[in-house]
Amino acid sequence: MELNKIHSVYFLGIGGIGMSALALYFIQKGVRVSGYDRVETTLTRNLVSKGAHIVYEEEANLCPYNVDLLVYTPAVPATHLSWQYIQEHAIPVKKRAEVLGMIADHYKTIGVAGTHGKTTISTMITHILSNASIQCNAFLGGLSKNFDSNLLIAPQSDWMVVEADEFDRSFLQLHPWFSVVSAMDADHLDIYGDKQNLCKAFAEYVSQTNSHGLSFLKYGLPIQGSCTLTYHLQDVNADYYAENITIANEEYSFDLITPSGKIKALRMSYPGLHNIENAIVASAVALHCGVSEAELKQTLYSFKGVKRRFDYQIKTPNLIYIDDYAHHPNEIQACIESVRELYPKRKITLIFQPHLYSRTRDFAADFVKSLGLVDTLILLDIYPARELPIEGVSSEMLKDKIKHIPVYLTHKKELLSLLQTLSLDCLITMGAGDIDTLVLPIKKYLQNK
Repeated sequence: MELNKIHSVYFLGIGGIGMSALALYFIQKGVRVSGYDRVETTLTRNLVSKGAHIVYEEEANLCPYNVDLLVYTPAVPATHLSWQYIQEHAIPVKKRAEVLGMIADHYKTIGVAGTHGKTTISTMITHILSNASIQCNAFLGGLSKNFDSNLLIAPQSDWMVVEADEFDRSFLQLHPWFSVVSAMDADHLDIYGDKQNLCKAFAEYVSQTNSHGLSFLKYGLPIQGSCTLTYHLQDVNADYYAENITIANEEYSFDLITPSGKIKALRMSYPGLHNIENAIVASAVALHCGVSEAELKQTLYSFKGVKRRFDYQIKTPNLIYIDDYAHHPNEIQACIESVRELYPKRKITLIFQPHLYSRTRDFAADFVKSLGLVDTLILLDIYPARELPIEGVSSEMLKDKIKHIPVYLTHKKELLSLLQTLSLDCLITMGAGDIDTLVLPIKKYLQNK
C-alpha cells in the first residue's frame, strides 16, 4: 500500500494518544479522516476542530465502507460491532503500528523504546532537535508541554522521532536509524507470557537498527549490539553519565560525561533524578544528530516536560498537586522518590487507579511495596481497558496487603467527598486509565478550598 494513494482513512479507536497523532498526520496531509472512540476527549475534540468526523456510538453501520484504509489499535476488542461489517465490505485494514512503520521508513528514525521513560525521552529529543538547527518530525506517546501536541511535522527535516511501543510487539514494525532502550522491566505479560520473551522482543527491536546507525542502551540491559553506546545516571562504566549533580530552587545542574569529554553545567528545571537519566540519553542522541553543546544547554533547560508526567497542577507554599501517568510499580516508586527528594518534609497523599486486571495480579507484591512508600493512599477501582475482570483481582486485594499506612477505597464519583475529609499537603494522582478526567475537578476543588 502506497501512502500517497490514500485519500480517506477511518480510525477504530481514534482517541488514543498514538492513534490521534496518526489521524492528525493524515489530516495535515489533506486526507479525509473519520473514526470511532468510546468517549469524547480533548484529543478527539482537537481532531474534530481540524476536520475529522468522529462517532462515539458502537454501531456497525456508522463505519464507512468506502474508505481507502481502516487503522485500528489492539486496545479495541475483537467483539467490537464494526469488525463483521469491515470484513463484509472488504475494507483494507492495518494496525496502528504498521502504518507508523510505513511512515517512519521514509525518514532517519530515532526509535525510543522501554517499559518506562520512553515518552519523556522521545519528547526531550524532539524538543532539543526541533529547537536546534537540526529540526525533526515526531510521533509521541504524550502531549509535549512545549508545543502542546503529540505530533510534530518539519517538512525540511529527514529526522523523525518515534515512541517505540513494546505493547503487542508494535515496535518490531520499526527499523530505526538510532534506537534507544531505557528499561526492560517485566510488563505486558498478557502479551509476552514472561520476562524472557519480553527481553527477546527488545533484542529483536535493537537488531533492526539501521546498519549505519547506533543503539543507545541503559547500562546493564541484557542486549548485545555491534554499534552500541550505553548510558546511566552515575559512573558505572557507561559511555554517558552525570557528575556533580546538584539541586537548588527545584532545578538540577549536572556535568555530562561523554566518550569525547565533559559538558559542564547542564541545567534542567524538569524534576526527578530519573529525568536526569532520561536527559543523559536524550542529550547523547542529540549530539550524535549534530546538535552543538551550546544548543544542547539552551534547549535542555527550556524543556517543560510532558503532560501527565510529573505534571504540576498546583504549586504553592501550602499545597503541591502533581499528576503522573505511572502505572507500573517501578514507575510509581521513581515518581514517589522524586517527590520525596524535592519535598522531604511534606506528607504525600496518593490517589492511584490500577490499570489492567492482569497487571495488578502479576505485580501485586511490587504494587504493595511501591504504593506503600506514601503517607496516605487512596485506591480507585481497576481500569479494565481491553480486559474482562479476573476473579479475586481488585483494588481491595491491594488494600488488604498494605497495613502500615491509611488506605482508602473509593469510586471516582465519591473521590471529592473523601478529599474533603483529609488534610492535604502534597497530593499525587497517578494511573494510565481515565483518572486524567478527575484532574481538573480535583484541581478546581483544591483551588476553591
